[in-house]
Amino acid sequence: MDNLLSLQMNQAVDSARASQAPQLGAGRTEAEAQTAAEDFEAFLLSQMVTAMFAGTGENNPFGGGPGEQAFRGLLNEEYAKAMAQSGGLGLSDRLTAEILQYQEASRASSQA
Repeated sequence: MDNLLSLQMNQAVDSARASQAPQLGAGRTEAEAQTAAEDFEAFLLSQMVTAMFAGTGENNPFGGGPGEQAFRGLLNEEYAKAMAQSGGLGLSDRLTAEILQYQEASRASSQA
């Protein structure tokens, strides 16, 4: 069994080494970079909101049950999206600037 796992790992490593680096698109516009940055900030905020609400709602007379458990993640995501769109933690502006800076550096190195 260990030999099979070792063989599979070696094949995966060999195929990864043989493949070329992924081809990236022509780049992102500033609007696309802003959207990507807001999506990342919304994901981070979603994780924070999920941790914040982890212990709430179990002994609430109007909450709980399987319905709340099923849809709590979706509600947390929507809270996070709303927070990110209204400014959030301020990460999206800085992330947009970083995305555009790396993009320019990549273009400059490919032209050289």
